[in-house]
Amino acid sequence: MENSVSKGGMAVLVVGHIAGMIDMVALPLWVGVLMQTHLFTPQMAGLTVTTFLLAVALTSVVLSPLFTRLPRRALAAAGYIVAAGCFYVAAGVSGGTDVLARMLVLHALAGVGVGAGLSMTYGGMGRTPNPHRMFAVAHALLGIFAVGFLGLMPRAIQSVGGHSIFLAFFVIMLVAAVVIAIGYPRLQAKDAPRVASAAKIPRAAWLAIAAVIFLTLNYGMTFSFIERVGVERGFPAGMVALVLLALGLINMVPGPLAALLERSVSAVTVGLVAPAAQALLAIVVFSALDFAPYAVAAAFCVFPVMFGHIFLFGLIARLDPTGRATASTPAMVMIGSSVGPLLGGTLVQTFGYSAVGAASAVVACLAIGMVLLIRQQGAVMEVREAA
Repeated sequence: MENSVSKGGMAVLVVGHIAGMIDMVALPLWVGVLMQTHLFTPQMAGLTVTTFLLAVALTSVVLSPLFTRLPRRALAAAGYIVAAGCFYVAAGVSGGTDVLARMLVLHALAGVGVGAGLSMTYGGMGRTPNPHRMFAVAHALLGIFAVGFLGLMPRAIQSVGGHSIFLAFFVIMLVAAVVIAIGYPRLQAKDAPRVASAAKIPRAAWLAIAAVIFLTLNYGMTFSFIERVGVERGFPAGMVALVLLALGLINMVPGPLAALLERSVSAVTVGLVAPAAQALLAIVVFSALDFAPYAVAAAFCVFPVMFGHIFLFGLIARLDPTGRATASTPAMVMIGSSVGPLLGGTLVQTFGYSAVGAASAVVACLAIGMVLLIRQQGAVMEVREAA
């Protein structure tokens, strides 16, 4: 039976998506605040954000196989409430010998909450009539949100203090919890819950999941230090802030473009090109000594992962229509993103910023390898014909 989700229900899922993907918008500011306000080393800052993202991933790993049997509305709302409370407490952490330990615990608990909320959000998106378009619209609106956030947040951090970013997270999570509690859509079952839970997820879907993990690993490793590399290269802080704003504006494009090209470009083609473009941009960002190449590459650095993920999300949803594979989206995204900041911080601290660009090329090759294996299986054509 085909799902008929109202526009209001889809809007609720978009709110859950924006709140849960706050790291995709705020990561450089997040790492920057930890380094500047809390005086964390790059490795400590990376570890703190990694703890949050890893908790999101592990929670999603546990919950996504049970998606068809869980109380989705209650679980998603409760998850975002927990995250909101943790970020509110984190805003008050300012000093003491155990600052790192307290921040790690709070980030871990917040990650558990976001993991629960996101799993239920993406499982719901995967059960809508057109998951590709649903995910594309969600990313487009995330891009619009990013413009406002990246335009206002640097000023708030400078005028109010670094803790303001955690207060912003608190408000965003609280809004998501309320909206989801009121309007999470009722999803008709495409299959009986037991049948859906027992069916195997196809191998091609697992390969697509692996490709997403490598895409987001590159994203987490490079995006975390885009602001810091600019500042430490001596570029004016105001100019770096404008680059982040431009990045937010550009990120409004992947969603509508992916929706427009849904039937014109194959997911395999996008899956091959996106990692290569991502690596090329990272190499420029972390090796450029002049502002102009840094600014252009940094402004476009998130575009490939957002555009590529939309196509891969649609492919995964078609390969596994039960919603379980798409419910694991937080796991596939955050496994990559969680390793990224720590790996990036370690590379920066040990070898310098240029090492991040070199590592991104290696990770891109792994992502491309996964997509080539999907193409060898021929599963994409079979799914397209069935659709």
